[in-house]
Amino acid sequence: MPETKSDILQGTLDLMVLKTLDAMGPLHGYGIARRIEQVSEDVLQLNQGTIYAALLRLTQRGWIKSEWGVSDNNRKAKFYSITRSGRKQLTAQAKNWRRIAGVMGRLLDLVRS
Repeated sequence: MPETKSDILQGTLDLMVLKTLDAMGPLHGYGIARRIEQVSEDVLQLNQGTIYAALLRLTQRGWIKSEWGVSDNNRKAKFYSITRSGRKQLTAQAKNWRRIAGVMGRLLDLVRS
């Protein structure tokens, strides 16, 4: 039975958050989650606990930083941005992900003998 929403593969959420911040600039957690859902055409759904755990982990690793600001609806919000170290990590993770995706593509294209 096909699922309407996909689980995020372990380790890919960090890459998605880093890429989103790299492409969009500073965003608050809700904005990051909604952008990932939008780009995935709602195949992925992120709950607040999932996105904020990733943001905490990325902050602790020094790949993103945060500062307080005001959101579009005039509320205080923490905005996240990618660091220089985060950009290096993004490059490394993207290269690895492309390599793994290539392997998966080749395996899925195997013809049964």
